[in-house]
Amino acid sequence: MTPEKVRQAREKFHKDHNTERYSGSLHLAATLVVTVSVVAFCAAMLGYVTALEWLTVPVVFLYANLSEYLGHKGPMHHPTRFLRLIYERHTLEHHSFFTQDATTIETAKDFKAIMFPPIMLFFFFGCFALPVGVLVYFLLSPNVAFLLVITSTLYFLNYELLHLAYHLNPDGRIAQLPFMNTLRRHHTLHHDQRLMNKYNFNITYPICDLLFGTVYREGV
Repeated sequence: MTPEKVRQAREKFHKDHNTERYSGSLHLAATLVVTVSVVAFCAAMLGYVTALEWLTVPVVFLYANLSEYLGHKGPMHHPTRFLRLIYERHTLEHHSFFTQDATTIETAKDFKAIMFPPIMLFFFFGCFALPVGVLVYFLLSPNVAFLLVITSTLYFLNYELLHLAYHLNPDGRIAQLPFMNTLRRHHTLHHDQRLMNKYNFNITYPICDLLFGTVYREGV
């Protein structure tokens, strides 16, 4: 059963964000359509990619993992002057909506408490991927620019899908995928309100958590 405190937090979230007309399925579909379309377009624009240019993929992947870690450890858990809304949405709402003992969604409307708002897609592409891609296009090469956009876009989609998967039914098919139980447990421990400001900040792969010593190990 959902704890009473969590139930009240979920009711307040749905009331405050007016989710009556919200469709979790459409939210997910929009994210998939936009990201896959961007990846397909950039992939079609690639020419002959050299070995050196292929290094763009691991470099951007690791940079994205670091950005995810620092963004989560920083403004998402500590209020700042210009990013307080992110702190409120994540720490005050998301961590009240889902706790260590209640991590599973009840309906698709709960997707709104997990996924970034659709407007973030335009912010991500308009303020990060596109400007950086254009700069790299002229400074390095077109292939590097398109690989950068492809990798960062796929990382964004991977983030959204994994985070959503962690909050689905733990007995469902998705939970049975390889490594999913380990990744889900890593995230579930982060939802322990005694640990959330200190441990398990990576939501996708705990690379930076391992590098910076912020992995919480049960029983240690």
